[in-house]
Amino acid sequence: MGVRTGLVSVTFRQLPVDEVVELAAKSGLAAIEWGGDVHVPLGNLVTAKRVRNLTEVHGLQVAAYGSYLRAGNVDREEMRSAVATAAALGAPRIRVWAGNVGTAEAGVGDRMAVTRGLGELADMAAGAGIEIAMEFHRNTLTDEVDSTITLLLDIGAPNLKTYWQPPVDLDDAQCLQQLESLMPWLSTVHVFSWWPSNNRLPLAARESLWRPVLERLAAEPREINALLEFVADDSPEQFTKDAADLHSWV
Repeated sequence: MGVRTGLVSVTFRQLPVDEVVELAAKSGLAAIEWGGDVHVPLGNLVTAKRVRNLTEVHGLQVAAYGSYLRAGNVDREEMRSAVATAAALGAPRIRVWAGNVGTAEAGVGDRMAVTRGLGELADMAAGAGIEIAMEFHRNTLTDEVDSTITLLLDIGAPNLKTYWQPPVDLDDAQCLQQLESLMPWLSTVHVFSWWPSNNRLPLAARESLWRPVLERLAAEPREINALLEFVADDSPEQFTKDAADLHSWV
């Protein structure tokens, strides 16, 4: 199927929806993950429908609804609201967070709460034909591979998937190893170049990582999203350059 390129809308929180869409379209991208913090607020179905229309009018697809729900700390009302918002947005998946405690600090109770919460979310979303995908992120239970796979296997929901992004300061070889381990459940990769720590660089600065990552994604029989995020200086010009580089490697 290959790699579907796109943009995570929170990259340009400062821009209105129509400018985000125009920038993505102008850069030749195929999809947008719409964030739940600024552009498509949780429960605002009118906005969600408007954003969906605007996205489709520009020939783009909605890759996901990027929610800030933290499994284990979400009531059923918020879950229902997230599913309804994603459905109105035409999003095939909802991005969620695996709690708010890292694997090393998490107690048994933390893990049980997150596992139960993710299971409920996946169950509720399945009724609407929507996937739940976990953000791969520090200070959550998806801060490393083994913990992420444990969650996926413990819950065992066919519509529960994971994202991947390069953890801060991990070298290329370790990143590729993580990617390989998560591949059976992988739906989306967030694409950015940080080094060292969280210093934002032009995407091309980590070509040695991204070329093999994209090559590996392209080898899968299904479509996987490669969505640009965190542009150096929040610059639309740099974003256009990063998008061109991404396309040249895909």
